[in-house]
This record gives sequence, C-alpha cells and structure tokens, in this order.
Amino acid sequence: MFNLKFSPSEISAWAERYPADTDHQIESAIAPAVHARRYFTRPEFLATCAWKTPRSKPRVASNPEGFIHAVTQTALSTPDERLRIEVLTLLKGVSWPTASVLLHFGHSDPYPILDFRALWSVGMDVLPVYEFNFWWEYTKFCRMLSKEVGVSMRTLDRALWQYSKENQR
Repeated sequence: MFNLKFSPSEISAWAERYPADTDHQIESAIAPAVHARRYFTRPEFLATCAWKTPRSKPRVASNPEGFIHAVTQTALSTPDERLRIEVLTLLKGVSWPTASVLLHFGHSDPYPILDFRALWSVGMDVLPVYEFNFWWEYTKFCRMLSKEVGVSMRTLDRALWQYSKENQR
C-alpha cells in the first residue's frame, strides 16, 4: 500500500532540510511534560493543535480544560489502538490529522503524523478517507521503516514532509 518515493538511505538528509525551529517548543517543552503527566493541559493542547492547523483555533479553543484532560488521558493511557486515535476526534476541531499530531508528540510509542505531504512521499497521490484501518497500516509502515533505517519517528516525519515540500507539484 505504501511505497517510499526516495531511498530510505536519504531519510536523514531530507530530515535535515526540514525548517529549523518549527516544532521546537512542542518537542522541547510540551512533549516531555505530556509524557511525564500522560495528558495534555489546555495550553499544551491549544499550542499543539495550532502547530498542525492554525485554521482550527476557534473550534479547538471551545474545548473545556476538563474534557481535554479526560480525552487526552484516555488516549495516552489505553492499550487499545483504535480507542487511542478515535477518542481524540471527540475534541472539537480535532480530526484524524490533528489527532495523529497529539499522539506523535504526546505518546511514548512512535506515531506518524497524518499529513498530505507525508502521505504523498509514501506513494499516496490521492488522499484516502481517514479511518482506523488506514491509519493503523500507515502507523505500522512508518514504525517498520523508522526501525529499519534507525531513525526516530520525528526524523522520518520531517523527511517525508520535506521531500514532498520540495518535490510535490
């Protein structure tokens, strides 16, 4: 189903071309705090969602602190993969791509970010309807690829995004 459009040996090189500092606050401050606590606070949630898609700010901001806490704590603590991703879509303004970002930065297991650029870089020229089976296959593919190449999921995500940014028309 997935076919990387460039050589796996180039992943690190593409990742190094990714714009510096675009995700520094999330990686250096938000992610470690969320990993330790196992849920997002409202400010962390708002910042992470805004990083993925600024357009969703008004809808995302309508989620109350307690609901954000409960939903993200469930997502980050359940062993059930389907519940893990789908519960996040209960939050207003959070669709599959944003839910994948919350897992990518918030969970200790490696999760890829669903993004049209990254998906194009693995051979998805037409975006599918996002649903659990597709997301889970993509997650397993990215985990396998990052393990085979010996790079983090963050490095792989940066490479996929950057390759598309420079090559997709």
